[in-house]
Amino acid sequence: MTLPTLQLTESAARHILKVLAAKADPSLMVRLSVPDGGCSCYQYKFDFDSNYSAANDVLVERDGAKLVVDKASLPLVQGSEIDYAESLSESGFKVVNPNATGSCGCGSSFSIDGR
Repeated sequence: MTLPTLQLTESAARHILKVLAAKADPSLMVRLSVPDGGCSCYQYKFDFDSNYSAANDVLVERDGAKLVVDKASLPLVQGSEIDYAESLSESGFKVVNPNATGSCGCGSSFSIDGR
């Protein structure tokens, strides 16, 4: 059985392409990692990275936008949808994570039962 992969929304893909175009470095990608921390156990961390390893990472692409997730973080976000939203009060990537059983008020950290 194949596990569901991560999905980038059209909005997230557009934003990734926009920020990477401003960096003017064709080797850069956006990396999602899930370190321990935050008020709910794990936190989502988005960074720029030019180091991609097929042995250690999973590459998700949509419309030319690339998002990399390390294989250690993947089980925690497997099946998630990565979106980007802007409003008057906030803007940023939003992770709709079917594995999360709880999250903090700001949505940047989450918990999973049994971990």
